[in-house]
Amino acid sequence: MYTPADNRYETMQYRRCGRSGLRLPAISLGLWHNFGGVDRLENSRAMLRRAFDLGITHFDLANNYGPPAGSAEETFGQIMAQDLRPWRDEMIISSKAGYYMWPGPYGEWGSRKYLISSLDQSLRRMKLDYVDIFYHHRPDPDTPLEETMGALDQIVRSGKALYAGISNYRPEETRRAAKILRDLGTPCLIHQPSYSMFNRWVEDGLIDTLNDEGIGGIVFSPLAQGLLTDKYLGGIPEGSRASKAHGFLRPEHVTDEKLAKVEKLNALAQGRGQTLAQLALVWVLRHTAVTSALIGASRPEQIDDAVGTVANLALSADELAQIERILAGEAA
Repeated sequence: MYTPADNRYETMQYRRCGRSGLRLPAISLGLWHNFGGVDRLENSRAMLRRAFDLGITHFDLANNYGPPAGSAEETFGQIMAQDLRPWRDEMIISSKAGYYMWPGPYGEWGSRKYLISSLDQSLRRMKLDYVDIFYHHRPDPDTPLEETMGALDQIVRSGKALYAGISNYRPEETRRAAKILRDLGTPCLIHQPSYSMFNRWVEDGLIDTLNDEGIGGIVFSPLAQGLLTDKYLGGIPEGSRASKAHGFLRPEHVTDEKLAKVEKLNALAQGRGQTLAQLALVWVLRHTAVTSALIGASRPEQIDDAVGTVANLALSADELAQIERILAGEAA
């Protein structure tokens, strides 16, 4: 029988999510990869247990996580029922809907029909009465934004979610969504965009938007699908994301140019007494608008490394300048 560590809240840092009353851990665990039906259940269980032991209270899912789609939520539901149920009130559990889930006109995008139906399915898979955060996973160009945000408002008012969020929305879309939700009386709690040293689109307006609107940010892929670790310095290892047919990181993404930058960043991290992954997490967390960095993991030791980041979240002006020079392809 699992009993969580007594000291689980002693070292983790918890940060205010926008202008809400909710605090999230600086490091959150995403179940996008390695928790699906193709993965080993006992490894998934070990990672969830270790994460909670280290003070990670936020577990992020979506209807389509797997593979196959839906299976990550099923895995989480099984482990929740067997191990974590007594500590449900200490956890923030999220899910999302927006991408393809089932055939026909009601199985993706942003209609009220799809969002509410999908959340009902997610709750059954996870064996939960409610999720803490429910996101619209991507903007829908064809459904009126008022309908999509109205569905999120309805979901919160029904008690099926405590907070509403959006993901992958551009700055102007975010402002519109935030206004609609605010007028409905269900503020937009959180925005989940991709962000890393190799993917900086949020710096072109979205960070300012989050600060202006009082929305918390939780960034996914802060390690660029593992590129911003020492994993690929010796080539593409078997079992890594770039080696898997169902992954989003492809071998052609692991270029010599990027690896040269990774080597220099790794040296900078070592000089700070950190791993490259820890430096990459510190770098995204430097923004006040970024509440949490959402990590993935394939084994418990990676979670230990990520949580170790909070021991040193400071970056000097000189270190930031060095990182900019490296990313620009200049000498460190």
